[in-house]
Amino acid sequence: MAGPIIRNSNLDFFLARAAQAREEGEAATLEHVRERCRRSEAAWTALADKAKRSERLRQEEEKRKAAIAAEKNHEEIIQESGLTSPQPAPKRAAD
Repeated sequence: MAGPIIRNSNLDFFLARAAQAREEGEAATLEHVRERCRRSEAAWTALADKAKRSERLRQEEEKRKAAIAAEKNHEEIIQESGLTSPQPAPKRAAD
């Protein structure tokens, strides 16, 4: 389970750096330093957003794979027990 810990610490790192850049920009007296800090904050925030999105997509993929595995396991249990899944009702001929 080292993966999620690394991802979360990356996200925390990105957010901390964005906050640091924001604080440095607010404390700066020179305009070009404030501007550089704003760009830095924007870059770190973008990295944090990408990390959040990647984590969300990873979790969704895990859920999708788990659902497929559960369905496959369910089908195997039905086959092993000799039961059949419900069959659709036969279609009636049009009058």
